[in-house]
Amino acid sequence: MSGQRAQLSRRGFLGGSLLFVAGTAIGCTSSPTGDSSSGAKTTLNVWSHAYGEAGTQQALTRYAAAFTKANPDIAVKVTWVPGDYTAKLNASLLTEAAPDVFEHGDFTQGLARRGQVAALDAEYGSVKDDFNQTGRDGVTVDGKLYGVKMIDDVMMLYYRKSVLAKAGIAPPTTFDALVAAAKALTTKKTKGLFVGNDGVGEMPALSLLSNGGELVADGKIGFAAPQAVEAVSALNRFHDDKSLLLGFTTDWWDPSAFVQGVAPIQWSGLWAMPAIEKALGDDFGILPWPAFKAGGSPVVRVGGWTSCVNAKGKNVDAAKKFVKWLWIDQTKLQQDWSESYGFHVPPRKSVAATAAKLSKGTAKEAVELAAKYGRINPNTWDSASGTPFVAAASKIVTGQGDAAALLADAAKQAQLAVDKQLS
Repeated sequence: MSGQRAQLSRRGFLGGSLLFVAGTAIGCTSSPTGDSSSGAKTTLNVWSHAYGEAGTQQALTRYAAAFTKANPDIAVKVTWVPGDYTAKLNASLLTEAAPDVFEHGDFTQGLARRGQVAALDAEYGSVKDDFNQTGRDGVTVDGKLYGVKMIDDVMMLYYRKSVLAKAGIAPPTTFDALVAAAKALTTKKTKGLFVGNDGVGEMPALSLLSNGGELVADGKIGFAAPQAVEAVSALNRFHDDKSLLLGFTTDWWDPSAFVQGVAPIQWSGLWAMPAIEKALGDDFGILPWPAFKAGGSPVVRVGGWTSCVNAKGKNVDAAKKFVKWLWIDQTKLQQDWSESYGFHVPPRKSVAATAAKLSKGTAKEAVELAAKYGRINPNTWDSASGTPFVAAASKIVTGQGDAAALLADAAKQAQLAVDKQLS
């Protein structure tokens, strides 16, 4: 599943008053934290997608106010964007109404190659090496850094200890065991596994990665390779067994199906752990997506969000100053952002080391799994390359068509998208 699709699914379609930019519905906008009457000479428009965790919008507005207090000449307006954030952002970046600063999930090279984002090497300065290598690699294009990672989002399988124990099922550590567990745990009232309301979710990418495959490697699409075809084809077993929960009231990013006992195994994120702990105490465990077969590797998905500066905006210097102040200099605010609104891993190593809530229990285990098995989407993987893969995989998973042919056709389309991005 593409990172762009994951962003939309996780955050959902939140309500709120709407603004319109270039004919596109945008979202709630805070009053600027300073204005011309109070001495501000510049007003930055900072875009955020609509986080699902309570308190996030208020936190970002509070951070903006703190920045303006430290920099009275720069006011900050936070625009909260519900719905399909990526589509709205991409449309806005083509207009004069584009934000000065914006966050981007699963950063893609095309942003830099099209000249849409500014290089931030100078802003990193001497603390560059304090950001984890994976985060830096994700925003690096031709040796330059084009964003600052705000959070690392860790995604894995949750399972109910008591339910599996009662059924005599060990936590699944192989793909075959996961299929068998999902089938055995399916009853008239429950389904064994929840990966998303469409019954596909991130499974195709996870499965091929767990079988030694790649989405993109060295600019070449890899999801039509034999090991990818084998792994994606096998996902049809879940549908044949009718063991997947479909069409629940909330999607995979929300733990409601899991805590309500509708599905005893669910794919979700570290951000959901506080709510799960509150509801279930210690009656849950976590697992990576299991290795497809011997010789494969378990997979933990690592996503997250990156703060970028609009290179074509009118306030580039002020925007860089804001990004540096908040996401590089303000380590206490970075820790608050990662620990106070769901759980996220701080990309800055020194901040992660002091994150008390992530240093114990199952949260610590998740961080360790991410360090051992974590995989990020390549920064050549965007909606244009991901959409053909998702469409083909959805047909394969539900038993429609020949897997090799479908993935081969999708790979041709995706390769054109990657070539365009790299040109």
